[in-house]
Amino acid sequence: MSDTREAPPALDLKASLKRPLKVALAVGVATALITLFMPNYYRSEARLLPVDAKGGGGLGNLAAAAAAFGVNVPSGEGSDANFVDVVNSRWLREQLVQMEFQYHLRTWRFGSEQARKGTLYDYLGATNMDRAVQALGTVLSASRDLKSKIITISAETKSPELSQQIVQRAQQLLDNFNLQKTHTRGGEKAAFAEARLQEARHRQDEAETTLRRFLEANRNYQTSADPGVRLQGNRLENEFRLRQQLVTTLALNREQALLEEKNDIPILNVLDPGNLPIDKSKPARSVIVVLATLLAGMGMWGWENRDWIRERLLADDEEPSTPHEGVNQ
Repeated sequence: MSDTREAPPALDLKASLKRPLKVALAVGVATALITLFMPNYYRSEARLLPVDAKGGGGLGNLAAAAAAFGVNVPSGEGSDANFVDVVNSRWLREQLVQMEFQYHLRTWRFGSEQARKGTLYDYLGATNMDRAVQALGTVLSASRDLKSKIITISAETKSPELSQQIVQRAQQLLDNFNLQKTHTRGGEKAAFAEARLQEARHRQDEAETTLRRFLEANRNYQTSADPGVRLQGNRLENEFRLRQQLVTTLALNREQALLEEKNDIPILNVLDPGNLPIDKSKPARSVIVVLATLLAGMGMWGWENRDWIRERLLADDEEPSTPHEGVNQ
């Protein structure tokens, strides 16, 4: 005996496409109308190239400074990675959220531009600082190219002017952090030398005062018949000269440490300061319309021909049976 199964009925492709095409066209038109009312977003970018003045000294220095502000900086990545972490830090974003900006904004797609003045806190519509910092992550971003070491700071908002200003303010905050808050080896030496210099000057003043009082009482002590007076005068003069030499040495050391501090700070070379965007970055209206049309058409075609699709799948899953004949003797 052999099993006989009926093949799935043939599909009339032309007839099966009529309704899906109509639905796809209607969805495409509706999507196009909806996307017309979606606001445009504009992206501004700044590109920075960090260079270590001493070829590697900036990594530990910037990492130490960033750690003081709660920024987790991985070691062995280079100072450029540290700069990205500083841009993404809560400290910088809190400073940026509280800054005031002036820009123009369209309230809707076909509306006229209106002048705005306010902080990013107001623009983001946040109810507290935590939510404002979190929402800023959707506006401001920083990345670096592993090959060229170039750092890119970008901002995307509904206003071209606001995007540009955010990028420029973030760049300024990063530069200020690098110059003012970075703890370097030279800076620590300069601070120590400054403290020692102040102490040495105080001791010098004391030695000078003591010597002056002695000379007022013993103007010609070198020709005095009293050996004790001569010894005391020589001792006070030597002490004063020693204090003078110490002050001079510490002052030179402080100046040298200040020079080393400047050499230890990584340099931020600005390649692009942040452009004023003209073309929108999103939404991609044509892509949205095409995808919506295709998905609607395919979904409708699948629903209309679900029985035929199911029969085809079942027919493909079933294995063909092989007739088996047996002879009984």
